Amino acid sequence: MEIDVKIITAENYVTTLKAASRPYHNHYYAMYSSMLGGMVTDPALMQLPIDDHIVHRGDGVFDTFKCVDGAIYNLDAHLQRLERSATAIGIEWPGGLNELRELSIATIRAGAKRNCSGRVMLARGPGGFGVSPFEAPERALYIIAYQLGQPFMKKKPLGATVRRSHVPTKAPPFAGIKNCNYLPNVLMKREAVEWGIDFVAGFDNNGFLTEGATENIGIVTRSGELAFPRLENTLAGTSMLRLMELARNSQTDNANLISVVTLRDITEQEIFDAAELLIVGTTLNVVAAVEYEGAAIGSGTPGPVWRKLNQMLEDDITENKELRTVVFSANEGSKDG
Repeated sequence: MEIDVKIITAENYVTTLKAASRPYHNHYYAMYSSMLGGMVTDPALMQLPIDDHIVHRGDGVFDTFKCVDGAIYNLDAHLQRLERSATAIGIEWPGGLNELRELSIATIRAGAKRNCSGRVMLARGPGGFGVSPFEAPERALYIIAYQLGQPFMKKKPLGATVRRSHVPTKAPPFAGIKNCNYLPNVLMKREAVEWGIDFVAGFDNNGFLTEGATENIGIVTRSGELAFPRLENTLAGTSMLRLMELARNSQTDNANLISVVTLRDITEQEIFDAAELLIVGTTLNVVAAVEYEGAAIGSGTPGPVWRKLNQMLEDDITENKELRTVVFSANEGSKDG
């Protein structure tokens, strides 16, 4: 059977792209592309070169932040992590952190949404379809403003369910690099969906807890210890690190809830024995996991440490002027998003 393939030319390319629009494109607000040298706000035009090594090799790094009520939260921490990841795989953006910061702010402004997510992707760049990183003569930068997800506990206030993942976890040093080869993370999320649960937890070859598909996971022991896995085996989550800082700073006022805050090895048995199981992420904020492998965690309901820490993080997001990069004035930008 002969297939009739439409020939797409420069003259009909944009028309063809617009005809291929899908409903989910409504969730994409703006995109900066260094390959285009500018910003686009039409989702049909938000394209990457197919020969960019970020596309066909996953050779690039990214980071995701959020803008809440007109201000980006903890932007510098996200961009510094992006730079560390980029350095680890030999990618450097000529404009440095300052330009990444300014372009991130400009992209959020172009999207015109007071509440949105922002993703910065620093790529090896286009130049061929081989595996050599030296094939790409110049780096590429893509920044997208898109719909902000709702914090998990707003959707499921009774808490989350968790199971142990069967997907092998990333070994150091790859565990600490937020690169665009996310296949293990994708397969972990697939497990959660297929099992009808909310999250999965990874474990390393020594049987110690690592992380979820895109989340950090920690425990609160019955003695009040707040513990997360060592950073050698996990990505250094910006929300997790900020939450730990908030918890340490409040220990005097919350001595009845938190006795110590630490990074250490955590066994699966300690999850079963924990008073609380916490999941932390940029979009999620703090999640109370109330069930692990079918067994109740603690009382089987969101606990007091989750309640306190989540409120502290929410307040930090909306009130901490030092960590809020204001993008819109009070009368600017749409509140939808």
